[in-house]
Amino acid sequence: MDIIPAVDILGGRCVRLLRGDYGAETVFDADPVAAARRWVQAGATRLHVVDLDGARSGEPVNFNLVAAIGRLGVPVQAGGGIRSAAAVARHRAAGIDRVVLGTAAVRDQALVEALCREHGEAIVVSLDAREGLVATDGWTQTSGLGVVDLAETLVGAGVRRLIATDIARDGTVTEPNYDALRRLVAAVAVPVIASGGVANVAQIAALAEAGAEAAIIGRALYDGQVDLAAAVAAARALG
Repeated sequence: MDIIPAVDILGGRCVRLLRGDYGAETVFDADPVAAARRWVQAGATRLHVVDLDGARSGEPVNFNLVAAIGRLGVPVQAGGGIRSAAAVARHRAAGIDRVVLGTAAVRDQALVEALCREHGEAIVVSLDAREGLVATDGWTQTSGLGVVDLAETLVGAGVRRLIATDIARDGTVTEPNYDALRRLVAAVAVPVIASGGVANVAQIAALAEAGAEAAIIGRALYDGQVDLAAAVAAARALG
C-alpha cells in the first residue's frame, strides 16, 4: 500500500480546504514546490497535486508550479481543470506520471475513452462524492450521478485506476468513509486510491482492509497528526 501526500495549490500557495470549501482554506506554505520537496525528502514515493484554481475555473491555472513539482524526482499524479486532450498531453509532456480527471469524466465520457486508449494507465479518474453523488467544478457543483454507477461506466470505457474522495470527510482529520470505499472496491475490478479524512496511522490498516491500493493524506500530515515516515512504514508492513 502506498502513502501519497497531497499538495493542493490555490492562489499560488500550498493550502488545505475544509470539505472542499474555497472560503475555508488554511495556507501551509507560500511555496507549493518547497512543500512538495519536503515530502519527498521525508520519504514520499509519489505526490498528489491538485490545481484548485484550475478545478474551479475549468482550465489549468498553476501549471508551472505543477510542472516544477513533477521535476522533484518522484512520480506525480496531478489534476485540476484538466478537461481536454491538449491539457492532458501538456501535463504528460511535462513529466506528470498520472493525469487525474474529474469534471471531464462526468461531462465527456467519449473524451475519457479516447484518452484511455492513448495514455493507458496514465489516466486516473477522481470520483469526488457528496452524499453519494459525484461533484464537479472543483466540488462547487453536484451531479445526479452515483459514484458506483459512474465508476462502472468509466471502467467499461477503459479507466484503469480510480480515486475515491468523500468530500464531507476531506480536511476534517476524522476518519475515512470505509463503507463507501468498500462498495466502490466491490463494484470495480481496478485499483482504488482512498482520499479524505485520514487522522492517524492506525487508519491505514483499515483502509487496506477495505481494499484501497493507496491513501492520499493531506491535512493530517501538514498538522503533524500523522508522521509521513511512520505512515509509510505502516503501509509497507501491510505488504
